[in-house]
Amino acid sequence: MQARATVVVVFCLAALIPSPPVLVPELCGGAAPAGVTAAALPGEPAVAALRAAVLAIGRELAEVTAQWTVLGVGATDQEYDSGAVGTFRGFGPEVTVSLGGAPETPGPDPGLPLAVLIAGWLRGAVAPDALVRAQLLAADSPPARCAEAGAKLRAELDSVDEPQGVLVVADGAATLSTAAPGYFHPRAQTVQTGLEQALAAGDRAALLDLDPALCAELMLSGRVAYQAVAGLFSGDPEPPVVAERYRDAPFGVGYYAGLWRPGRAGR
Repeated sequence: MQARATVVVVFCLAALIPSPPVLVPELCGGAAPAGVTAAALPGEPAVAALRAAVLAIGRELAEVTAQWTVLGVGATDQEYDSGAVGTFRGFGPEVTVSLGGAPETPGPDPGLPLAVLIAGWLRGAVAPDALVRAQLLAADSPPARCAEAGAKLRAELDSVDEPQGVLVVADGAATLSTAAPGYFHPRAQTVQTGLEQALAAGDRAALLDLDPALCAELMLSGRVAYQAVAGLFSGDPEPPVVAERYRDAPFGVGYYAGLWRPGRAGR
């Protein structure tokens, strides 16, 4: 009997985390994150729970691969390789992070986008030997473009010969309370709940149905990255296997952390 051919899928995990600078302990120092009043800050337990969830996600990613590709949102389409070095100087104290490769410049880039900075911080905290590259999509990218970018990345990752992981750095609506950076919007909670349900269920179609104009109005900045994740898994016949690790809005901003793995038939 002829042996059945085995298809090896090298992409193995997408780790989803939010991007508040408060994740970085050195940046706390009693100061509120940008756009949040000091009176609106939750207690340290809420910050600790968020940080612990993100660090745990990073460790789980590091356990399966030392090759990370970051998916995030930028002002324009941007790519960064592992030689990028940046600083959180714009958010408070000088905290330098890198993506793990040989530095490309003599000093840190003060303009490195937040999604890349957070990825560099997480790499340094849980996987200092990992090599990270970043792909940011323009914030106004239409859903079809996001899905296409995700599918293209998946094909690229599946073509290499060692395990690959994706770190998705994205935030939900920033209009969930009067203390939020965008103040309170009456439609924000409904959209945020739908987003979280889609992320928890691995519902790719629901993510692609997110309306760009409404998300912009609600300051749901991670819309583009979440729709790219839908594209990342679009070719799998089964929905992803999801493990949720965090879901809350301590600053009036929706933060979600979890893991998406290809379903059995997609591995």
